[in-house]
Amino acid sequence: MIAEPTSLLSRAKKTLSKHFSTNDDWRRFQQRLNVHFDVLHDSLHDLYGERADFPACVESILHSAAAAYNSRSTALKLQDEKQDSNNHWYLDNTAIGAVCYVDLFAENLQGLRDRLPYFQELGISYLHLMPLFKAPEDHNDGGYAVSDYRHVNPALGDMVQLTEIISTFRDHGIRIVLDFIYNHTSDEHEWAKRARQNEQQFQDFYYFFPDREMPDQYEQTLREVFPEDAPGNFSYIADLDQWVWTTFKTYQWDLNYSNPAVFKAMGEEMLFLANCGVDTLRLDAVAFAWKEMGTPCESLDKVLSLVTAFNQLARIAAPSLLFKSEAIVHPDEVARYIGPRKCQISYNPLLMALLWESLATREVKLLQHSMAKRFRIHTDTAWVNYIRGHDDVGWTFCDDDAAEVGIRGHDHRHFLNQFYTGQHPGSFASGVAFEPNLATGDCRVCGTAASLAGLERAVRESDDDAQDKSIARLLLLHSIILSIGGIPLIYLGDELATLNDYSYENDPHKSSDARWVNRPRLTESDLMERAQPGTPANALFSQLRELIHLRKSTPVFAGQDTEIIHSRHRHIFVYLRRHAGESLLVLCN
Repeated sequence: MIAEPTSLLSRAKKTLSKHFSTNDDWRRFQQRLNVHFDVLHDSLHDLYGERADFPACVESILHSAAAAYNSRSTALKLQDEKQDSNNHWYLDNTAIGAVCYVDLFAENLQGLRDRLPYFQELGISYLHLMPLFKAPEDHNDGGYAVSDYRHVNPALGDMVQLTEIISTFRDHGIRIVLDFIYNHTSDEHEWAKRARQNEQQFQDFYYFFPDREMPDQYEQTLREVFPEDAPGNFSYIADLDQWVWTTFKTYQWDLNYSNPAVFKAMGEEMLFLANCGVDTLRLDAVAFAWKEMGTPCESLDKVLSLVTAFNQLARIAAPSLLFKSEAIVHPDEVARYIGPRKCQISYNPLLMALLWESLATREVKLLQHSMAKRFRIHTDTAWVNYIRGHDDVGWTFCDDDAAEVGIRGHDHRHFLNQFYTGQHPGSFASGVAFEPNLATGDCRVCGTAASLAGLERAVRESDDDAQDKSIARLLLLHSIILSIGGIPLIYLGDELATLNDYSYENDPHKSSDARWVNRPRLTESDLMERAQPGTPANALFSQLRELIHLRKSTPVFAGQDTEIIHSRHRHIFVYLRRHAGESLLVLCN
């Protein structure tokens, strides 16, 4: 078995060279292949090693990698050379992230380009563009039902514009992050259309079942992600008289990664995006991609092998490409996806949830206790720390952690839901319940940062003191994500104190999805308010810019070396930052 990878690689090299137009490119490709092939082979073997055609599958994947590298631009190959040995920009104190929907922030890609001065004024160095690929007009789940990974939604622009923007923004110090929605496609993707035409090759790209026998067996151990809007995990396709696996929405068909042809095809989509110049791909719904009967089909070991295989494929063919993990799972599971050979950066959903928890309780015991146990990760990786995202706020803390500080998890979640939907006495929040379960009272919460922090209610009640307190809460939250270690990520609009947008209730394609309440459309007048003294936008934006400047000018905020300190004070969250021989004590009231 030890000799098998070596012999497989030697055999593959005899035909791989045909892809390369220059000897230098072939030499560089071989160098990376020699370094990373063993890990790629082992991860693929874990997934597909029992197949008789395993060697042929590996060779086919290597040919895809070779073709992709040969197609890579000269500029990107030079970038690869510069970053091959030190691609740790995400650990720098100058790394400041922002995220937006192109259409909601700037109408289209040209509008986004025109907003470059605004991004520079804010001080960001990393811009995550929410899904902008071609998708059905109506049933698209906010862009997460992709019908073509190689074409931009025509309403936004085209791939040429996107590639030019990626290059232009990079020249101005801003890296572009895109989503790699790898768990599923839209039912209008070409693969799905051909599956509907009874092409077996493409039906094998998904999980099809002739009746309910196997789906019912799987369902015994699966949870429902959207129990109210999309119950169950399988959808009936009438024109095929078959059932297909749909974890999220009925129009999002889960890809079947037990088929190596799916890995190869999605690897080619990934490398296509890398060759457009994308710096980082966010692995959407990373935990769901592997299925096994009798399990929850979440966070299985083979998902880690799958992510590792994608990582090593990138190291060989597009080595400056990084991965960001979106694993909204139990806190014990989140860190499993983080590592130099997996996802180099990862959302920190536990910090996000517990920051809001601390604002509601005015106590830091759960935040302090959980972060002390769970904040430390590999030194060559980084958290992406955020206050809120495009989805909901879910209370993802560990019940065992809660019990250790005298909190009953179930009851506490009920309190937090009541508090952030404005139903608890003394609440300052104006959140909206998402996917409420009328039987249990459980839900998640949606809302912009400003509305959750009390600004909406303060404005409605013309309460100047409450307005000041809401801005102070927002500054406190931002100061923590800017200082605690990792990349701070701002949902654009939050820096302007934007409030909930209830217009989604009048759109029949959005009205059942409360997450649209925290995806407001920003206008030029919204942006202009940042320069108008006396407005919440001016108060927040000006002070936030000062905090960003402070972080970028203070080297101790680099890296991930953070020690959570038990302050023995129920209102004060304390941590110690260290970098390059310097230390800084941070106290958050």
